[in-house]
Amino acid sequence: MPESNFVDYVKIHCRSGKGGRGSAHLHRAKYQPKGGPDGGDGGRGGNVYLRGNRNYWTLLHLRYERHVFAGDGGAGSKARSHGYDGDDKYIDVPCGTVAYDAETGRYLCDVTDDGQVVLLLKGGRGGLGNWQFRTATRQTPRFAQPGEPGEERTVVLELKLLADVGLVGFPNAGKSTLLSALSSARPKIADYPFTTLEPSLGIVSHREGRSFVMADIPGIIEGASEGRGLGLRFLRHIERNSLLLFMIPGDTPDIGKEYDVLLSELQKYNAALLSKQRVLAVTKCDLLDEELMALLRTTLPADLPTVFISSVTGAGLTELKDLLWAELNSESNKLQAITEGGSLVHRDYDSGKLAGDFANWDEADGEPSDDDTIEEYDFEFLDDDRS
Repeated sequence: MPESNFVDYVKIHCRSGKGGRGSAHLHRAKYQPKGGPDGGDGGRGGNVYLRGNRNYWTLLHLRYERHVFAGDGGAGSKARSHGYDGDDKYIDVPCGTVAYDAETGRYLCDVTDDGQVVLLLKGGRGGLGNWQFRTATRQTPRFAQPGEPGEERTVVLELKLLADVGLVGFPNAGKSTLLSALSSARPKIADYPFTTLEPSLGIVSHREGRSFVMADIPGIIEGASEGRGLGLRFLRHIERNSLLLFMIPGDTPDIGKEYDVLLSELQKYNAALLSKQRVLAVTKCDLLDEELMALLRTTLPADLPTVFISSVTGAGLTELKDLLWAELNSESNKLQAITEGGSLVHRDYDSGKLAGDFANWDEADGEPSDDDTIEEYDFEFLDDDRS
């Protein structure tokens, strides 16, 4: 079987450029035997950035580019000539990519928007030339600063698909069939388990030109947290979803038990997933009659929105879309953006603006706002030893 082109996990080694050294040149010219210091400063090293690019949907282009090095800064020279700055390096990643430190596992940054640029590694500062150290009592300094070394780090990039609704269910529960029935996506559909080997996205059209994004992930089974089946490898793709749609076939002997098993596997992977809004879809209802469906309703949790659907006949699909849209736009279920510490921020579906505790931060105050896209900071030399 050919290897899939869907790559959602890569590890790359990044290094920013080192700063150029300052010059300790002394000016010499005809009739100017003691022209004094005129050494220029070294240039800064190149930075390494992550940049969101909506034209990418996978990390495949980084699989064979495991080393990313920015350019080094040039050295200063005579006549107070400043060294050239090192070339910056931009790593284009699909929207929804999260970066972690490979050695410590520490969260580094999150790229969620097209064109968003995040500073990953800052280049070293260039050294000061001897022109910067002249004083009234030290008129001929014969020394200069060396360039500052760059930063080096191994980074893990994980892609988490951005979708509104995530499909959760056992193999052959009808997830791919539902996605193909509601959207233009055409995932592989067959009558054997684990047909879906990679996540799929589809845009579901709703009333009055509205739409939402649905994500289908490979099926999980009991014991997936222990590595059975495909394990929990793809569950990262529903961590960003606002709503989870559980899908269980109507011919299942005990729907409630299968639902509890799915919840247990999600909890073992990430307990925060249980705080998301949930909807239950009982699939393959074309195999059930009205009396049996009424009996099944009495055995399901009363507080769990439930709908009976058939992706083959189209029964209940309109009701399902109405229910999903209502749940997505309910006040208790706003799409939450991942933040590292602090309060959570959610994005309103109608306005597209951020809301929450951090929504009114002002860039002038040194804090991020809704329009901030670049996390870059400039430093100044504090003293000669640059501490």
